[in-house]
Amino acid sequence: MAFPPEFLRELEDRSRIEEIAGRYVNLKRRGKNLTGLCPFHSEKTPSFNIYPGNNSYYCFGCGKGGGVINFVMDAERLDFVEAVKWLAQRAGMALPEQSWDDSLSKLRMRILEVNREAGRFFYQTLASPEGRAGLDYFRGRGLDPGTIKKFGLGYAPESGFGLTNHLRAKGYTVEEMTQADVARLSQRGNPYDRYRGRVMFPIFDLRGNVVAFGGRVLTDEKPKYINTSDTPVYHKSSGLFAMNLAKNSDSRQLILAEGYMDVIALHRAGFSNAIASLGTSLTEEQARIMKRYADEAVICYDSDEAGQKATQRAIPILKNAGLRVKVVTVPGGKDPDEFMRNYGKDGPLRFKQLLEGGGTDVEYRLSKLRDQYDLETEEGRTRYLGDAVGQVLSKLRDPMEQDIYAGKLSGETGVGKDRILAAAGGLSRREVQKEQKKLRREEMKIAGAESAANPEKKGHMRAALAEEGLIAYLFLHQDKAEALQKLLPPEKFVTAFNRGVYAALLGKTIHGAATLADLGGELSPAEMGELSRMLAQHRDPPVSGADAKEYVRLILREGGRAGAEWMKTASDQEVQQEIARLSQEQKRRRAGSDQTR
Repeated sequence: MAFPPEFLRELEDRSRIEEIAGRYVNLKRRGKNLTGLCPFHSEKTPSFNIYPGNNSYYCFGCGKGGGVINFVMDAERLDFVEAVKWLAQRAGMALPEQSWDDSLSKLRMRILEVNREAGRFFYQTLASPEGRAGLDYFRGRGLDPGTIKKFGLGYAPESGFGLTNHLRAKGYTVEEMTQADVARLSQRGNPYDRYRGRVMFPIFDLRGNVVAFGGRVLTDEKPKYINTSDTPVYHKSSGLFAMNLAKNSDSRQLILAEGYMDVIALHRAGFSNAIASLGTSLTEEQARIMKRYADEAVICYDSDEAGQKATQRAIPILKNAGLRVKVVTVPGGKDPDEFMRNYGKDGPLRFKQLLEGGGTDVEYRLSKLRDQYDLETEEGRTRYLGDAVGQVLSKLRDPMEQDIYAGKLSGETGVGKDRILAAAGGLSRREVQKEQKKLRREEMKIAGAESAANPEKKGHMRAALAEEGLIAYLFLHQDKAEALQKLLPPEKFVTAFNRGVYAALLGKTIHGAATLADLGGELSPAEMGELSRMLAQHRDPPVSGADAKEYVRLILREGGRAGAEWMKTASDQEVQQEIARLSQEQKRRRAGSDQTR
């Protein structure tokens, strides 16, 4: 069963995608539509589009698309039912009486309950005789009871069965414990605690739910830390320690540290905008989440070799997400936790000075290159300048920023600023051209034969393209549904995917005008992306009645026989020419129709 169509349509009417997507993406108006850098993959050239006319989105770079419900599913990592609930709560709408399958939602809720109860168990154990070792550890790191409570810190007892016994007594099943990854199964199928003899750091999502744990061993045993694996409520690639607290800070700046204790030390010192990426390997998804709450990221990783490598890797990820980047190196090879403990009451002021004196990411990268060469020699200056222009200056897209650092390089090397800018400008133009070509290739790939949702497309190109045009026409002219069904029933479609979408759309029109929300519960995210692509590509100009008749004739004529043989020998260029030919035919028919009016 699904949500009532009337409910979904009202929900969509009250949930404008431009308002919701604007929380995640910096959107710019382009005619009737809006565009920006995609929040779902890393890109430098905007290929993400919002279409307020039908409350949809589509990215020509990664192929994600759909209606407003699909956007929430992608942005918040929710299933369809949870995304509907999320939007309904935002819109102040009461959910209809339950008529949908929410088994996955129920499992997720139970896992969150298991995590919450596990967090309480670890916290309470810390104050018991069993948790003495953990409490001594935290006290040794200078933590007071208030800090321990604020972060929900705890201890997993050595026994190996304390938590599983506790959860069983609370009524949770073995499957729920293993799904939450707080328990594992022995070879005999018996559950045992995943965490034993470790101090525990709960990880919260942005809504304050405990979604995962990190556990640190107190001995020399390896591994030093173990962390929750991916579960139905947690994805390591998007987890950020203390982000639930940092998002409420007044600053539009986030301090990115390396470890749990570094973040806790910074919060204790008054820097409530500190977070950690749960390890040194920052992901694009984490960076995009950071961008929702900040304009600037300050990287404050450890100053050892591993930390510096992680810094170099994080800089482009943060920049591509649209964040300004600064880098702070704690002196003396210390991390923020050691720094605060060494300086005591002066620590906060000294760290504030470090923040204010921190260099930009460009200055940091240039300093790392500078350290590799002897600028007292001509060869050293030449090699430094070549790397600086090729690896740093040419990557900058702001002309003023290029000008500033070209001046600094000129002063360091004695080479004229204009010559440096000319070299950087030439490389920049080539970089931009490569980016634009890559985007065009991705768009053509998505528009052409490569379709994960419709694998038959490559074998029946002509018919599949005509089917896509007809689906776009039906979506815009749903009053023609009955006539189209008589003229071309779904079974006449050549490709199974397009046949299913066409049939679903025809079926939905029985209840009135169908929207993307109506189809969201039936189509997978990949399938919704494919449907959104069809609508986006046939938006300007829209498919006319004459176009639709020609598509019907083509589908009936092809009947699945010509496409497969043709595609066996067709080159990529011929495929693209066929796509262009059909597009030109549509434009000619449209022009002819306009002249006869």
